[in-house]
Amino acid sequence: MCGIVGIIGKENTTDILVQGLEKLEYRGYDSAGIFVTGKNKEDHLVKSLGRIADLQSKITPEVQGTVGIGHTRWATHGKPSERNAHPHTSSNHQFILVHNGVIENFEELKQEFLQNKQLEGETDTEIVVQLIEHFAEDGLVTKEAFKKALTVIKGSYAFALIDKNDPDTIYVAKNKSPLLIGLGDGFNVICSDAMAMLAETNHFVEISDGEMVIVKADKVEIEDEKGNVVYRESYEAQFDLSDIGKGTYPYYMLKEIDDQPTVMRRIIREYTNTLGDAVIDKKIIEKLTASDRIYIVACGTSYNAGWVGKAILEKMTNIPVEVHLSSEFGYNMPLLSEKPFFIFLSQSGETADSRQVLVQITELGLPSLTLTNVAGSTLSREADYTLLLHAGPEIAVASTKAYTAQIAVLAVLAKAAGDNKGNQLSLDFDIAHELSVIAAVMETIIDEKMTISQLVEDYLSTTRNAFYIGRGVDYYVSMEASLKLKEISYIQAEGFAAGELKHGTIALIEEGTPVFGIITDQKTAAHTRGNLKEVESRGAHNVVIALASFAKETDQLIIPDVHPLLTPLVSVIPTQLIAYFATLQRGYDVDKPRNLAKSVTVE
Repeated sequence: MCGIVGIIGKENTTDILVQGLEKLEYRGYDSAGIFVTGKNKEDHLVKSLGRIADLQSKITPEVQGTVGIGHTRWATHGKPSERNAHPHTSSNHQFILVHNGVIENFEELKQEFLQNKQLEGETDTEIVVQLIEHFAEDGLVTKEAFKKALTVIKGSYAFALIDKNDPDTIYVAKNKSPLLIGLGDGFNVICSDAMAMLAETNHFVEISDGEMVIVKADKVEIEDEKGNVVYRESYEAQFDLSDIGKGTYPYYMLKEIDDQPTVMRRIIREYTNTLGDAVIDKKIIEKLTASDRIYIVACGTSYNAGWVGKAILEKMTNIPVEVHLSSEFGYNMPLLSEKPFFIFLSQSGETADSRQVLVQITELGLPSLTLTNVAGSTLSREADYTLLLHAGPEIAVASTKAYTAQIAVLAVLAKAAGDNKGNQLSLDFDIAHELSVIAAVMETIIDEKMTISQLVEDYLSTTRNAFYIGRGVDYYVSMEASLKLKEISYIQAEGFAAGELKHGTIALIEEGTPVFGIITDQKTAAHTRGNLKEVESRGAHNVVIALASFAKETDQLIIPDVHPLLTPLVSVIPTQLIAYFATLQRGYDVDKPRNLAKSVTVE
């Protein structure tokens, strides 16, 4: 959701900014822009509605400089338009600003400080750049004007500011929104995601909330809210540039679906030993097993993974588990148990809804663990403990390999905790072997792409809606399957507990309605088939995804058997491909669905 890049101290600034913005396209955006200047003070502001390609078409050869900032915008305040695109300039054109986040009190700031200012657009960001100009007109130097603006602003932000009269500096600050400083030889960069600037450097410095940073070509100075200088070591980003490319794939989503067997094997390597036992930090296991209730907090796909994790954790540890939506939990915290343990699931580690929950439970002194794909991300830094997903960069907006990686790492965690408690089911569970089987079965299903593509053409080519149904963990997978289908193909899809159909939902079934039934549990297989018969008798066109042990000859998709605890890791694969092919066949952009962003950094 929105992206920031910036660089100072290099000649080919424009190319670097555009290439950086291209690396941030996965975050979701509807407009883009860059500003570049240099010692000769010839400055260039270029903005465009639409894609980075649209911005590139407007950039002429003279748009060059030694310092610049760029931005991709996902509209929050003001409709998508070139006028509302970033960077924003102050009335006198001295200050240029890009911003990620949401300013909560922008109306109050406008009334108190800017009644005499003529605003060009409709964004909260423009209020901020005008505010900085206002304080500068009162006699403050740029650094102090920026600092004063930060003291009156309420909300989330990552700012990068340039003063055209001082083209040797980029002023940076953040609160709740991600932003990094990249260190180079004779130059420095800023970015909201390290991937944007990996072509320039792999050494980055994290910024904490409330800090302000003065970035020059030859040095970086960090100050806390009181003006004290902060010294912080850099870290080395582990991503390889080749991980970020699509290779021969037409879309990132297809590549990431195909990556999943490799991810399973990587998790085995990272979290098990030669005996096949789970290897997790003992402090994590001690805290978890000492708890009387586990709270999984997440959003979207991670929330769906949390439900599968609940089933595995409860069986392995005998500890009750609750799963909560971050956006609800933060403002409606339930009564907590006496010894709670919190697990936060987030692909990016920057999910704003989850972070505000983490802040609250940290203030209460409660233990927390983040499972994330991004080392050094906010949720990783601020939680007590972190387990990395080791899934590699996930670029497509629709999450696939992060979902299965979250479930796999939760299974390893459950195994380690269960062993610690002496749980017999856990002690008998060979996690390394079972995940190896999962990887092989994933490959088998992935090889059925043509079959699944034809199935989609037969059942989903003209429909406006569809349903996934299942019971137990199959219901949890149905929730994720329907989310995948709706978010990228725009088919109105819903996942339901199969037994609930007759309590209202069956009223939506009409002639030709596609209903996908997931059957991987012996206890509920016959019941789900009964529910499929109920909708079939009302005109539904049924598709059955079944584990081999419970399959019938008429079932369209049959999955090889795996351990009963881990069936969601394989039953979800065909549903990911169903969503992919439904989107492809309708002519939509698989990787960048409308209105959505990969990393949701505003509440």
